[in-house]
Amino acid sequence: MRESLEAGKLARLYNHSSSGARRGIEGRGVRRRPVLPVVQRPVLRGPRKRGRLRTRAVVGSRDIKANARMRTPHAFSKFVRVLGRGKTLTRSLTEAEAEEAMAMILGGKALPEQIGAFLMLLRLKEESPEEIAGFVRAARARLALPSPAPRVDLDWSSYAGKKRQLPWFLLAALRLASAGWRVMMQGGEGHTEGRLYTSQALRALGLAMDPDLAAAARRLSQDNFAYVTLDRLSPELDEMLGLKPILGLRSCVNSFARMLNPFNAPVMLQGVFHPAYMHLHRDAGRLLGQPSLAVFRGEGGEIERRPSKPCEVFWLRDGAYGETRWPARLDDPRQEPDEAMDLVRLAAVWRGEIVDAYADAAVAGTMAIALRALGAAADVESAEAMADELWRTRDKRSLGAAA
Repeated sequence: MRESLEAGKLARLYNHSSSGARRGIEGRGVRRRPVLPVVQRPVLRGPRKRGRLRTRAVVGSRDIKANARMRTPHAFSKFVRVLGRGKTLTRSLTEAEAEEAMAMILGGKALPEQIGAFLMLLRLKEESPEEIAGFVRAARARLALPSPAPRVDLDWSSYAGKKRQLPWFLLAALRLASAGWRVMMQGGEGHTEGRLYTSQALRALGLAMDPDLAAAARRLSQDNFAYVTLDRLSPELDEMLGLKPILGLRSCVNSFARMLNPFNAPVMLQGVFHPAYMHLHRDAGRLLGQPSLAVFRGEGGEIERRPSKPCEVFWLRDGAYGETRWPARLDDPRQEPDEAMDLVRLAAVWRGEIVDAYADAAVAGTMAIALRALGAAADVESAEAMADELWRTRDKRSLGAAA
């Protein structure tokens, strides 16, 4: 008489505790509450009809049937209605509406059914810059920031994961940090099978990750580099990011979590897989008042230059737009996938133990875009030359702060 269904992460989003007991931190591990199942329980009222069991769905301790009998519209329903009124009446949310909607979701004030509908309607319509900016503002408002916040030069997000090439961008970020620029990296991990994520690469290099922004601030002051995963920044956003296997599609979280910029760095880099998102991130950056932003199509969607191909970079500087085309750094336009994806090669390339022309070009090419965004170089040519020199003169004996 009892059948169980998988609740997944929508149930946990709705049932998260505001007391903070929902997640505990023990060392580097995260203690999670068990997944709350959706259980079909018999309703012991009246006889069964035609041999079928009358049931009600329970999500944790929530009675979905009771929610379905609401007579007064739920406060969140207005946002779903805006997005789902059909071809002629549907519109994008304003920036203020988007901020309010995401604040309700992150605050546990939206039902799981509403969250799923909201995310998929946005996916069908495609997010607008105003929506992305509003979502970012709502998410930033819930971050646990240390006081005072550290000075950071460059915000670097890592959400895509790598499956064709190793994460050479990590060596670019570490070299910039060793040269004196403070680099704050944050990312989401494990949401797509078959990919390598930044935390795996850091462990292979013997470098530490930080459990929260307070620890990241301390590490930045010592090493100029810190990395915090999204589940430590925002457990709710991390759970939403992990809904792809349940909903079948990516959601707006994949787009706006990249722009959290927790320490308000004046320079932000963005790497995308689909060129259409270059406009989206640049426009959202202007709405958010980001002083400097560079976005380009990166290898696998990460902030990593593809050295075999020319690179179109979209810029935002003090509210003004610009575009530059960077030449390919390698002659052969084809680059075969790395079948081994052996993370040991990252340290070996840094130490100069192996020669890899693709890796050298990817690292230096990525640094060149960052240096131009930071204002350290005046043009493409000088940025390329400066990056090559930085990579050539790296301290091959040390990668930075070891764990």
